[in-house]
This record gives sequence, structure tokens and C-alpha cells, in this order.
Amino acid sequence: MATQTETASLSRLAIDRAAPLRRRRPWWKRWWVWLLALLVVAGATIGALQRARPLAVEIGSVVAAYPSQSIAVLNATGRVVAARRASVSSKATGRLDWLGVQEGQRVRQGELIARLENRDVAASRDQAAASVEAARANLVQGEAEVADAEAALKRARELAQANFVSASTVDAAQARYNKARAAIESLRAQIRVAEANLRAAAVAFDQTLIRAPFAGIVLTKSANVGDVVTPFSSASGTTGAVVTMADMSTLEVEADVSESSIAKIQLDQPAEIQLDAFADLRLAGSVSRIVPTVDRSKATLLVKVRFDETDPRVLPDMSAKVAFLSRKLAPDERKPVPAVRPEAIVKRDGRDFVFLVAGDAGPAAGGEAGKAADKGAAVKLTPVAVGGKVGDLVRVDSLAPGARVVINPPDRLADGQAVTALKK
Repeated sequence: MATQTETASLSRLAIDRAAPLRRRRPWWKRWWVWLLALLVVAGATIGALQRARPLAVEIGSVVAAYPSQSIAVLNATGRVVAARRASVSSKATGRLDWLGVQEGQRVRQGELIARLENRDVAASRDQAAASVEAARANLVQGEAEVADAEAALKRARELAQANFVSASTVDAAQARYNKARAAIESLRAQIRVAEANLRAAAVAFDQTLIRAPFAGIVLTKSANVGDVVTPFSSASGTTGAVVTMADMSTLEVEADVSESSIAKIQLDQPAEIQLDAFADLRLAGSVSRIVPTVDRSKATLLVKVRFDETDPRVLPDMSAKVAFLSRKLAPDERKPVPAVRPEAIVKRDGRDFVFLVAGDAGPAAGGEAGKAADKGAAVKLTPVAVGGKVGDLVRVDSLAPGARVVINPPDRLADGQAVTALKK
């Protein structure tokens, strides 16, 4: 039995030469290989999509900053005013007959700018002038009477010495002469009265002519031809001033300064004036005076800053900002320099860089609008030369004002990566 069992077992171990040969499956046909490849491709695809997806970042701009910001001890706001300004009117009352100026026109001192109806006043002036002429003519006649009386008195005295006339005749000649002399004094007094009347009439006539009190520019026109001008009444249908004008050489800035900061300001202290209307225009100035009155409602003092530089674009009532400086600016400090926020500077290998934004980086948003804004916006790692501080900014000489940079760039931000502006 044992022998048969062993023989059967050995027969099972023998190789069946007639059976078909089974080959081993290639590795690339095995299922786990394809699963691993699929996982690798999926991971690469996801990584590529993550890199291609715009990263939301905060974007700022390179601005043109002025070095004066670093030496400013105090900033204040105010308005441009003219120290010499007048509402021009007439002392006389009448209807405006002629107006010869317009807004913005320059006038000289004493130049005729308007005229009231003055025919009646002109007639009175002519009448007074005629009275002067009549008085002078009477004086000429009186002087002739004096000369005749003097000659008669001389003849009477000569005849009296020869006993040809009586003493009474000499006395009569003397009385005539004295009377003629007295008439001369009366006639001269009449001339003075007539001349005084003429001057009064001339003044009344001149008051109907409105002239510029000083050289300047017409700011506003308050009346038109036909309006009744009266400086002493506010009746309906009347007006006081004809024009308002200012001497542009006396322009200055009136700024309100807190009384807690007034110790930082002193007379003749240098300042820089910036107009809201012209952001790129900065003019040198200095403190001209500090008005010694405190506005208790605002706890401020009025500081007046004169213009050390003039510009024809500066006009009264313009809004202005004044930077009070610790020292006078050097000529090379008057020009703007490019500057960015310090948070835009990154360190790489001991060097300073910024991420410049190229293309349209709109705000991060969904939908087609967000996709359109994200298209084409990418960053470029750019080396910069960092200078000193300009106020709260940092000077970067190698960038142009207006360029866009990433503020507080995240660590995962890489060169060439697409970005979009962070929605605030």
C-alpha cells in the first residue's frame, strides 16, 4: 500500500510534456501599474491647474513721492486767499451805464472799469466851470476899474497941487480908488467860490466813474449794465459791488493749525504748498505770520503762509495743503522720486526684489467677469535698488511711477505666476 501511494505521489510531481505552456504576464499589463500611472497623471494635472490658477494678492502702485515728506514736522490744510482784495463799487448811486471788464481780466491801478449814468452830474460840472469863467471875467473888469480909478486919483492930486481943483475932488477920486480895490478882493473871493463849486462838481462826476483801486485781476462780476448801483442800500433790485478783484501778488495760504501743535511752527519757517487742483505742483513758501487769536470752537490758530514761488495757475479760494518743514529744501529735493510701501520689498539671496504685475489683474471675483479680469495678469520678480524712507514709503530708484507691485507677497508666490487683485 505504501508503495502504491508513493508511486501515485511521484506521478503527480512529474512534468506533463503534453500540457500547454503558461507564460508570465508583462508588467505593463498589470492593473496596479496602470493605477499608479493614473495617480501620477492626476497629481501632475492637479498641480498644473493649481499653478495656472490666479493667486489673489494685494496690489499697490509705485507712486511719485517728494523728499519733503521726510522732513515735514507738521501738515495742515487751508485755502489760498489774497491779502489785498476789494469789492469795487461807487460812492454815488445810479444806474450802471457801461461795464468794461470781464472775469479773469487784468486791470491797472486807476483804470476805468465801469461808469454810471452821469449826464446830470456832467451838466452840473459844466455849469460850475462856466461860473468860474464868469468870475474870472468879472475880475478882469474890476482890475480895469482899479487902473482907471488909480489914474484919476493921480491926476486929481496933481491938479490939487496946482490949485486947479478942490480938496473934495481929490477925496472923491480917493474914495473911487478904494472902492475899486475892495471890489477886486470880492471878485477874487467869488472866483475861489466858483472854483470850489467846480471841484465839488468834478468830484461828483468822478464818483460816477468806477476805477480799479489797485493792479490785479477781476474775480467776479456782480452787476450788469442797467442795474442800479448803490453802496448804502440793500433795497430790492439794487446791487452794491460791481466787481470783486484781487491783487495776485499778495496771495497766501491760510491754514488752521491745532493749538497743541503750534509750538512746531515759527515765523519764516520754510514750507511746501501743494494745491488740490494741481497735484504735481509744489511751491516753496514760508510762514509770514501767526494770527494771535484762538478759535475755541475748533481749538486752532490761523497761520498764514506766503508764496516764495509764484505760478499763474494759483487762484484765490483754491484748496491747499501745507507741509511745514524742519529745514529748507535743497534743489535736488524738489523733484519727485519713485517709492513703494515697505511691505512690497522681499529678500531673496540677500538682495531686494519686488513682484511687478504685468497685464490686467482685476479683483478676484466669480463668473465670466472675474475670468476676463484674471486673463493675462502675471508677476515678474524684479530686483530693485532701495533708498531711504520718504514718509511712510521707501524710495526705489529702479522703478517707474505708476508700475504695479504686489504688497505683502505670500511665500508661495513664484516668478511668472498668474495673479488677481485681492477683493477688499
